[in-house]
Amino acid sequence: MRLVFAGTPDVAVPSLDALSSSSHDVVAVVTRPDARAGRGRSVVASPVKERALELGLEVLTPSRPGDPEFQARLRELAPEACPMVAYGALIPSSTLTIPTHGWINLHFSLLPAWRGAAPVQHAIMAGDEVTGATTFLVERGLDTGPTFGLMTEAIKPEDTSGDLLWRLARAGAGLLVATLDALEAGELHAVAQPAEGVSLAPKINVEDARICWGTPALAVDRHIRGCMPAPGAWTTFRGDRLKIHPVTLAPDAPDAPDGPVINGDEVITPQVLAVGEVAATKRAVRVGTASGVVLLGAVQPQGKKPMEAADWARGVRIEPGEKFADE
Repeated sequence: MRLVFAGTPDVAVPSLDALSSSSHDVVAVVTRPDARAGRGRSVVASPVKERALELGLEVLTPSRPGDPEFQARLRELAPEACPMVAYGALIPSSTLTIPTHGWINLHFSLLPAWRGAAPVQHAIMAGDEVTGATTFLVERGLDTGPTFGLMTEAIKPEDTSGDLLWRLARAGAGLLVATLDALEAGELHAVAQPAEGVSLAPKINVEDARICWGTPALAVDRHIRGCMPAPGAWTTFRGDRLKIHPVTLAPDAPDAPDGPVINGDEVITPQVLAVGEVAATKRAVRVGTASGVVLLGAVQPQGKKPMEAADWARGVRIEPGEKFADE
């Protein structure tokens, strides 16, 4: 099929590569306009644009997908389908109808679960054991269109959203190609999503990523992994923001691994700490939650690079009874 691919971040690149290597003809790529990023706030192209230029493809960067100029060029390109992955803008009805087979989205959840911008993050934070990816026909509603196919993926206990998203991005690329293959062959028809099992996954902003130490240890662990790498889970210590990387459940926390936790040459034994209370030894930093203790891994003070929690604790010299703030 003749395709125009739409996508923006790095997780969309595997799908672009897979489609470019398939029997389909990718004639152009649609992506978000260049934007300022990084500490220097320099203007940079999206990862999809960079890859498309390497592949020698035409790149379209409309400020809005409903722009008349963009719609006119899309009609000239005459795509049979517009596959999309994490494009980052809503497609208006007047643009949806241009390709013969419509816009076909690869979404990183098992729809109708986790409709929205952050399905992987919400799946981890909710404690889901299985997630996946779904291809569906885009319509005006938020991820509500009829589905074509799906794949499943187990969520590992140590997964961060970044880990899981990359696995889904790579495996989902194959699902997207297979969906287009079947559509071209006339072997696939969209099926309406069930009315039951709907959940929403809105974008997680920086304020949402703040850790609430007053929740159970397992919830703290999931929250931190769900926010890793972006926007990054954080707390405050002595009034300054501190990013917290994935933690380990201590032996006294529910759902902790059986047996002692060993950190370096130090055996971590159960310890009672108040909610948010921080206690440090030579090699370990513990924090109290509503149901037990977690052991910090790496932390990142504001304006600095990540470091081991024990190194951070030696530098700040934690006093007995000091706490992380969670509000």
